[in-house]
Amino acid sequence: MQRHVPFAPRLPSLFLVLALTAACGGGDAGDAGDAPQRQFLSMGTAPPGGAFFVVGSALAEALNETGGDLGYSVTAEATSGSQENIRRLASGELDLALSNAAITYFAARGTEGWDRAYPVRSVMTLAPNVALFVTQASSGIATLDDLRGRRVTVGPAGAGFEYFVGPLLGAHGVSYDDFSPLNATQQAAVDMLTDGSADATFLGGAVPTASITQAAASLELTFIPFGDAEKQQLVDEYLFFRPATIPAETYRGQAEPFEGLDVGSMHLITSADAPDDLVYNTTRLLYENQALVVEKHAAGRAINPNNVVRDTGTEFHPAAIRFYQEAGIWPQ
Repeated sequence: MQRHVPFAPRLPSLFLVLALTAACGGGDAGDAGDAPQRQFLSMGTAPPGGAFFVVGSALAEALNETGGDLGYSVTAEATSGSQENIRRLASGELDLALSNAAITYFAARGTEGWDRAYPVRSVMTLAPNVALFVTQASSGIATLDDLRGRRVTVGPAGAGFEYFVGPLLGAHGVSYDDFSPLNATQQAAVDMLTDGSADATFLGGAVPTASITQAAASLELTFIPFGDAEKQQLVDEYLFFRPATIPAETYRGQAEPFEGLDVGSMHLITSADAPDDLVYNTTRLLYENQALVVEKHAAGRAINPNNVVRDTGTEFHPAAIRFYQEAGIWPQ
């Protein structure tokens, strides 16, 4: 199967200008040079309760604490998630945003249901999203093919899980039409698995994932495996898929390592037309102050030389590339 090639930029005439809202502090005209112009920036995240909101809040706090000389005032804004963030970056309502790399991949190409190609660019690749289907050991479900005819939770409505769950199922010869798909948050999905209203559920995020830890605490779980050939097919076809191992004993009852997949890492994105100085400084501040981000959320550990420049299929903003080249970590 032919590998999807990285996104090729469209003509600049299709781009929408990202506007920064700026306000100056009071004082006499002679004081204008004493303080930087205030820049109020909005970072799109996701609903409170999920990883995007807390990670986005950590990034915003780090930028506020280190970008004072630039006048940055960054707010982590709760949104419905990746799809809304991408649309609002294009309309100029957001300056920065978090997204799942799989969702951005298709949005940038205008495929898989997107109404057009959205002019988004990556700033840095963040924490992996290691996700899988789990079921109660007593369910009789041992493979993805066994999901046929069952009730399966596949993520919150409108969250965009179908952008990575669809290809994952498809590689194994299964589709949403083969079972009864149910929409639920990860917390609600665990409750549904517990009370029997769902036979299996798709859960994941950074490892360990709180929802899987919660489910394993009270249930005997089966982690439904992926086929080796199918995993390789996905990795070969899509840049956002990559192998990921959940170490043994990560979850109660998990005696062996689980050889799974990163189904689309979290990444920080912006508009293709975002100002170079904003993107360069944001990249620099987060990278150089990684320890401060880690203090606020463990996901900051993903801000490391090997991970931040990892290609997930969305073109990087030129100003981010410039910083990474200066730092000596951009791939040659």
